[in-house]
Amino acid sequence: MRTVHWLFAVGVALFIFGVGFVVTGARQRETPRAVSPALTPVASIAQLMNGIISPGAYVVFDSVGSISTMAGIEEIAPKNEEEWLRVGAGAAAVIEGGNLLLMDGRAVDEGDWVTMTKAMMAAGAVALKAAEAKNTDAILEAGSALNTTCDNCHQRYQRQ
Repeated sequence: MRTVHWLFAVGVALFIFGVGFVVTGARQRETPRAVSPALTPVASIAQLMNGIISPGAYVVFDSVGSISTMAGIEEIAPKNEEEWLRVGAGAAAVIEGGNLLLMDGRAVDEGDWVTMTKAMMAAGAVALKAAEAKNTDAILEAGSALNTTCDNCHQRYQRQ
């Protein structure tokens, strides 16, 4: 008989714990999700290019290189943390500018526009990683890829 009482006691305990878990789980609230407000494009494509994307791209383009002068060849590269952060911010501006170019109501088409914008964003992402790694060679490569994406898109879409 003692075994039956012991099994009964264990069964009752498991039942009570089970009910407790169910009640506790039911009482937990789902964390509210942040609701993104509806976005309305304000700037024109030209304003985005002139105000965000081109300045960011030129920071990347101008950050690494060499200049030949009468005194010799001068190497250009970020020299301190602040300059590297500026290059990273320029690359981030290119990427975020791409997000703005792809917003509903602003994308010119769903084909080449999207493909070229994503290529620009990818080149910006490579530049951002290169700036974070303080890698001048990678900045040169990323800048070249970024320039190519800009040239290809402007050849197709730039308004005169």
